[in-house]
Amino acid sequence: MSIISPQTIQLNATAATKEEAIRMAGDLLVKAGHVASTYVDGMLAREQTMSTYIGNGVAIPHGQFDDKASIHSTGISVVQFLDGVDWEEDETAYLVIGIAATADEHVGVLTNLAEVIEEPEDAEKLIRATDPMEIINRLSRPQEETELA
Repeated sequence: MSIISPQTIQLNATAATKEEAIRMAGDLLVKAGHVASTYVDGMLAREQTMSTYIGNGVAIPHGQFDDKASIHSTGISVVQFLDGVDWEEDETAYLVIGIAATADEHVGVLTNLAEVIEEPEDAEKLIRATDPMEIINRLSRPQEETELA
């Protein structure tokens, strides 16, 4: 099973709240079989304790340590909001990347994502992508290749 696939990507979505956006990202992980539905509740609870907004228009909601039993396999979902979703005061998320990772894989997954969207131009390319494969290719590519692109 792939960590990210066209089935775990939704382009041009709309959400009224960050909670709705998190639920959308979580539901994609559930539908792909990466997590049980209870994991989505964990994602929402995590957001209550610590914001998952990381900058450049990107948020990476994920569950808490207690939610690891709800994870069947490592997976990433991506929901693109062209109009944005208010995340924090003065912060708008245009790309919400849901993460579920087994064992210690979460550290590597988070590190790779942070590196891919570290530069505003790179984040913008993901935010404006018109084909799920653009997102898959950018998030799946080894970092050395991303730096050369």
